[in-house]
Amino acid sequence: MLATEFKDAITAADRVLVQIRTAIVEGEIPAGTKISEPELARRYDLSRAPLREALARLERCHLIERTPNAGARVVKLSIEGLRSLYQLREELEGLACRLAAEHMTEQEIAEVRALLDQHLSTQRVREGESYYQEAGDVDFHYRVILGSKNPYLINILSDELYFLVRMYRVQLGMNGPRVSRAFDEHKAIINAIANRDGELADLLMRRHIAASKRNIEQQLLQQGTSHG
Repeated sequence: MLATEFKDAITAADRVLVQIRTAIVEGEIPAGTKISEPELARRYDLSRAPLREALARLERCHLIERTPNAGARVVKLSIEGLRSLYQLREELEGLACRLAAEHMTEQEIAEVRALLDQHLSTQRVREGESYYQEAGDVDFHYRVILGSKNPYLINILSDELYFLVRMYRVQLGMNGPRVSRAFDEHKAIINAIANRDGELADLLMRRHIAASKRNIEQQLLQQGTSHG
């Protein structure tokens, strides 16, 4: 589903879903913004029916939340939301690493290593300025999740929660002093998977996500506890 939405969005709802989702994840539509269907319909040149379908799908992946008598808003980025999300992420991505150590092929591992080499080749990663990863196949975490080969786990992590996690990562966690450390942690995780050491890969991923959570918490505290 994810790859289809990135490359071959066919229906009007598919197209506007990708556009609005990207705008939310990257902060072009700020966290906490009230959703105006007429405004979005004009902005994306879309009729209300496919727009409502797209918004319903965004609600299912937790980028939009509805409040009784207050309508729909883009989700706020908060310390409480981060802690709940990353608590679940630590558990599930740790499990994904254990399974990946069992099920990833040598070719898939080689492709992830090549992906990390590609990431390092960008000037901003080398200098520790920024570690922005596009969504999908060029995202280290997404590739490890797919490597688990567990369809239910993949559905939760790559569809239901993936873009909310990306919203925190993109807006608050992909620059600053964590950059070089995060890259080194990715290398250590794929090495553990390559060595078929699922226990170590699980531990390293949990530590990696916990460090990311602490970094984002600090960013949120500096911005006044929450976005929007």
